[in-house]
Amino acid sequence: MTDSSRPTASARRREPHQYLALVIGVVYLAVGLVGFAVTGFDGFTEHDHSQTLLGFAINPLHNIVHIIIGLLGIALWSTPARARTYGWILAVGYGATFVYGLVVVNNPDANVLNINGADNGLHLVSALAGLAIALWPARDRTAAARR
Repeated sequence: MTDSSRPTASARRREPHQYLALVIGVVYLAVGLVGFAVTGFDGFTEHDHSQTLLGFAINPLHNIVHIIIGLLGIALWSTPARARTYGWILAVGYGATFVYGLVVVNNPDANVLNINGADNGLHLVSALAGLAIALWPARDRTAAARR
């Protein structure tokens, strides 16, 4: 006989930071895939600010980074701990990309991701969203079990 009062793994409630990780992952995956419609597959690290998606400069390498970030979000949202790991990846990765973007935005030779000012803003927001995911307060499972 099994204890039916115990929640199964599939019946566990997801936490808000997990859904945030999933949404960010899906959005970045979609942006990366749609980005190839704008850039094609040529000029892998081309610095061409006329190639934009909704005002954000992109190139094929930039699209691949978006796809990887998106796939990571989709892969890691499933548990609270994995979602927090994704949050740290976003915070550190996009925090570093924000700083990199500030340095190279006007340097075509070093700007291999074709970053513009709009990208810098989005990278800062993505880093902050990553911090929110990583530092989201853990639910008190003992209090929830008593209800």
